[in-house]
Amino acid sequence: MNLVKLHVNRISYSQNQSGAYALILDEADGIRKLPVIIGEFEAQSIAVALDDDVQLQRPFTHDLFCNFSTRFDITIKRVIIQKLVDGVFYSSLICERDKIEEIIDSRTSDAISLALRFHAPIFAHESVLQKAAVVIDNKSLDANPKEQTSEPEDLSHLSEEELQASIQKALKKEDYELAVKLRDEIAKRDSSK
Repeated sequence: MNLVKLHVNRISYSQNQSGAYALILDEADGIRKLPVIIGEFEAQSIAVALDDDVQLQRPFTHDLFCNFSTRFDITIKRVIIQKLVDGVFYSSLICERDKIEEIIDSRTSDAISLALRFHAPIFAHESVLQKAAVVIDNKSLDANPKEQTSEPEDLSHLSEEELQASIQKALKKEDYELAVKLRDEIAKRDSSK
């Protein structure tokens, strides 16, 4: 399987849904971005792992897991985003203890939060990126990035070209949640062909 290395770009607050965030992963040697919708707690945990200046009075769950693992000589070697099914990402932690690797199923947000704490690389299968990654194409974007993106109620009337154009507009406005919904509509149409 072809693995593609990713880096955490940033976390963006969802403009459409209260308490939801978009975690943006960038392709290390490319131009694709992988938006992953996560909850508020997961966003907070990842944000803390990204900011070395934050000192917590008490550990978050991910910090506790990291402390526990370190205490018992378990390391996370890498994280792999394995697949995307019905808009849900599936990931694995590749862990090692006494030179024996184990694979542990994980939610993607948890896996990334732990990867950051262990300084472990993050990968995705090429097939996941082909389904879910987006590319910001500056040529096809509106000249006015401040224009509000509104989510269409029903996407079935839009052509694939209109969906692609809408994705580009949503990305320009950093409305990653809408971009994910539009991307999922295209994937749903592709799978029904």
